[in-house]
Amino acid sequence: MAAPASAAAAAGRGGAMSSDNAKGLVLALSSSAFIGASFIVKKMGLRRAADSGVRAGYGGFSYLMEPLWWIGMISMIVGEIANFAAYAFAPAILVTPLGALSIIISAALAHAILQEKLHTFGILGCVLCVVGSITIVLHAPQERDIDSVKEVWDLATEPAFLCYAAIVVAAALVLIYFVVPHHGQTNIMVYIGVCSLLGSLTVMSVRALGIALKLTFSGTNQLFYPQTWAFALIVATCVSTQINYLNKALDTFNTAVVSPIYYVMFTSLTIIASVIMFKDWDHQNPTQIVTEMCGFLTILSGTFLLHKTKDMTDSPGQSLSTRRLKHTSQNGFAIEVMPLKCQDYVDDETLTLSIPKADNGYLKEEHPLRYKDSSMV
Repeated sequence: MAAPASAAAAAGRGGAMSSDNAKGLVLALSSSAFIGASFIVKKMGLRRAADSGVRAGYGGFSYLMEPLWWIGMISMIVGEIANFAAYAFAPAILVTPLGALSIIISAALAHAILQEKLHTFGILGCVLCVVGSITIVLHAPQERDIDSVKEVWDLATEPAFLCYAAIVVAAALVLIYFVVPHHGQTNIMVYIGVCSLLGSLTVMSVRALGIALKLTFSGTNQLFYPQTWAFALIVATCVSTQINYLNKALDTFNTAVVSPIYYVMFTSLTIIASVIMFKDWDHQNPTQIVTEMCGFLTILSGTFLLHKTKDMTDSPGQSLSTRRLKHTSQNGFAIEVMPLKCQDYVDDETLTLSIPKADNGYLKEEHPLRYKDSSMV
């Protein structure tokens, strides 16, 4: 009788979502909603501020006096708090991929409120993200029962995770001290690599800290354990480093390229770290694991499609960001200026172009051509 009972219990665990997972799911969805909406509200505030002062893109701070901008900032803070709390209840393999939903919410609200129209393929990308998210939710592993932050510390100090952490820290240090000085400004993977590697450790520490706070609020004080403060120190160190190098990546490269690459690398490494440290897949069969991976790949596909087509329109004419800008001289020669790789716009640079003339020689003329994509400001 014991064997059938245990089998039934296992089936129940595999088929039904636990209350902790449900709480984590609700918090993760709430986080995506608040964060996705925050981008739109902040942009509305920035537009209003630009009408009465210097734009933020040109160094202005008039947006600090705009209530809409502060509402958006508060919304983002609430979303981040909800995301932090979600890790205390649900495994990272469930919470982290759902971050893609904030992109969908932001795109949908921008389409409806800001009149930033979605391309048909962008809508398809949103649908793929939703389908992938549902697939992961339905097959996510159950949260393991943890009664003390010391248990999380024991998991973090097992040989497998210590090996992973050592590799991550060593790789990040190599990138920071040897690769960044020479290739940081030319290779997008360098800055994003540092952010993603340390990001996986950040999420594991955030999850440990969230569990400690959850237990503390439920009556079992975890704040007197040194392990709690050790995890808090790791979070502070990793987050500050991530912000630094993510800002460098956004300042150097196009945001439309940084965002999807960072999402893919960060989410992939976080899932790997969670599987190693919390052993999320130990109680799942191969079918469930493969289904989760398919759901994750579906989200990745939707995210890339959404970002790839975010500046495209369904109209016959192409936008500046999806075609080459062509300038034709008086003699009929077309000059092509490609969108910049590492800058969103050029304001103070002029390009010297040599234009062939109709006579036998070549005369050089100075033409100050300025390229500025207003959608990126």
